[in-house]
Amino acid sequence: MILGIGTDLANIERIQGTLDRFGDRFRNRVFTEAEQAKAERRRDTAGTYAKRWAAKEACSKALGTGLRMGISWKDMGVTNLSSGQPVMHLTGWAAERLKEMTPEGFEAVVHVTLTDDFPWAQAFVVIEARPLDSPTAAMVGLTPSRRPRM
Repeated sequence: MILGIGTDLANIERIQGTLDRFGDRFRNRVFTEAEQAKAERRRDTAGTYAKRWAAKEACSKALGTGLRMGISWKDMGVTNLSSGQPVMHLTGWAAERLKEMTPEGFEAVVHVTLTDDFPWAQAFVVIEARPLDSPTAAMVGLTPSRRPRM
């Protein structure tokens, strides 16, 4: 069952301008250490930050709150699997909100996809609730010890 959907479009040039103007103050307020390390290793630093900015906006929409109600930018963070697939991590208030919106007997799975085509970066987030004891979970090997962690 789908619990929430969110999307966002960010302008890479606008993010570059914000980085130029505010530098570390902006980076440290909005992005996790892992996100900063990833972006600073990339040739397209601003594009990398813009995709993550869009992912945070999209996630906050999927959570049904937008960026209000106590949510912090750093409560949402994007890392990548070794395959390159982006993964959204929720902590703090965002994790609490996710738990609150997840029905009993289900686990929440946050799906995120990122793309960019200069000067635009886009993210799309879907929050899914899967039954804890579903045949699908058993088929794909999502035993309690192998389920993705939020």
